[in-house]
Amino acid sequence: MSEKAPKATATGFDFNKATIVSLLYIAGFVVGITGIVGFILALVWKDEVAGTWEESHLQFHVRTFVIGLVVGIIGGILSIILIGIPILLALFLWILVRSVVALSKAQKHEPMADPKSWLL
Repeated sequence: MSEKAPKATATGFDFNKATIVSLLYIAGFVVGITGIVGFILALVWKDEVAGTWEESHLQFHVRTFVIGLVVGIIGGILSIILIGIPILLALFLWILVRSVVALSKAQKHEPMADPKSWLL
């Protein structure tokens, strides 16, 4: 399978599909809606990148969003009895770490080792 060479930019930063979704997830902590946009783009682009290193990234991002949504709802409900607050803080860190790791690997054009993993 032939891989495309990274596109050279003035900054040396490659804005591939996996990178864009990672950046949208990270921006979602500030803007909010960009996480949903990243999820939708990951779903739309999933078929376009089939068979490439980006396929594992988009699968990883879709899984991150779905698990994050479910845990976020549970944490939000449990916040009433205060146990949800540490759950939401842990979720924040989990999403941030997964997004940064995926961003780092996307810049190197490396596939995610196990996109179905709950960790990294």
